[in-house]
Amino acid sequence: MEVKGKVFKYGNDVDTDVIIPARYLNDSSEEALKAHCMEDIDPDFVKNVKSGDLIVAEDNFGCGSSREHAPLAIKASGVSLVIANSFARIFYRNSINIGLPILECPEAVKEIKAGDIVEADLSLGEIKNLTTGKTFKAQPFPEFIQEIISDGGLLKHLAKKGN
Repeated sequence: MEVKGKVFKYGNDVDTDVIIPARYLNDSSEEALKAHCMEDIDPDFVKNVKSGDLIVAEDNFGCGSSREHAPLAIKASGVSLVIANSFARIFYRNSINIGLPILECPEAVKEIKAGDIVEADLSLGEIKNLTTGKTFKAQPFPEFIQEIISDGGLLKHLAKKGN
């Protein structure tokens, strides 16, 4: 699976409360989550993000409460991949469960800037910054996790398998 888009870059400890503020959790529809994604850290994110774009962040992305709404909001906004130095473990698992591709790659995070155009091959873990020409290598997920993400999340994957 390959993705390509413009980068939105953030720092350390982007928590679930800024990804999708708790005051908007009374409506968990994709449209409602999308409408308020990242608004407390980047008020223009929703206006500027396009389908396929990427988020690049530093350490501990997705820390805070364990709500599945955070990766859902990111996915609903059209983001095709989140690259970070590290992810909070619950966010990491929730991302896989809902089919949001994520990669850990500190070298890429260090070099990629906001606005760069980045392409990634998720099956190989290869990240190419098309703006600078630099290539980075992340650890790809095992094939069975790639299938879960490709199928749109764990529930859709299980339904496809007939479980």
